Amino acid sequence: MNISGCIDEFILYIGSALGRADNTVANYAVDLAQFADYAEAGGIMSSAQLDMAVLRGFIRELSGYGFSASSIARKLSAIKSFVRFLVERGILDRDVSAGLRGPKLQQGLPRAIAYEDMMKLLDEGVLGNKKELRDSLILELLYGSGLRVSELTALDWEDVDMPQRWLRVSGKGSKERLVPFGRESQRLLRQWKNYVLARGLQAEGAFPVFSGERTGAGRLTERTVHRMVVAAARRVGIFGVTPHTLRHSFATHMLENGASLRVIQELLGHESLVTTQRYLTVTAEQMKKSYMESHPRSGLEDMG
Repeated sequence: MNISGCIDEFILYIGSALGRADNTVANYAVDLAQFADYAEAGGIMSSAQLDMAVLRGFIRELSGYGFSASSIARKLSAIKSFVRFLVERGILDRDVSAGLRGPKLQQGLPRAIAYEDMMKLLDEGVLGNKKELRDSLILELLYGSGLRVSELTALDWEDVDMPQRWLRVSGKGSKERLVPFGRESQRLLRQWKNYVLARGLQAEGAFPVFSGERTGAGRLTERTVHRMVVAAARRVGIFGVTPHTLRHSFATHMLENGASLRVIQELLGHESLVTTQRYLTVTAEQMKKSYMESHPRSGLEDMG
């Protein structure tokens, strides 16, 4: 069967049998039509003739035309799905797309939450929740100390210096660092410790600060923390928030209030200052505000 005919079958299959969203089906149809045009222009008329060289040639051509890395990645995903479909139908005897990679995607920076929204999340995000104390403490530590979610779930009670307000954190590569925590985190930690002790559980030494739901369940999982943060943010009308968003907001708000990049680098546990500089991209509004307030020719005195 020719490529276009197989694509028509594939589009029908993902729309009806797999129930993919209309937008997904439409995008696949456009992307695969472009691929069919390229292949047929090169003399490939049958789907059985497809091989890795044809796929690589199409990706190179997309790059040559200036398509973004994200667009190429989307088209490559459609092609890989189509090739697997051909294998399942017996048209191809193997997955000729296996190992094919598109251009490397640049990792986007998470969006920092506005300070006012962050306060709303901390104050109202878990109100009325039966795990309100635990979840409030988790939100405070993720934002108040800039912890990675893996660092939070790995905390033991022996890592908490309650009087001096320090956390001993095991970061990437098992490298330890000391991170301070605020008075609100201290207050919640003390309450949480009393709650844990009241349940007859250990709250000192090498025992997890956050345990699972059931007795003997071990540490709280990163997945549970992620779900809780998403739910708390949605409860106050903020969407697209993850634990890493809180870490990014911690660093961004410190930068906005005058903290040096070197200090933020140490607090985040970044090995290189370059990582911190990229992580803390200054927003357009910050740049404009700084310019308007600082440059003698900004015309600020003429506004109003």
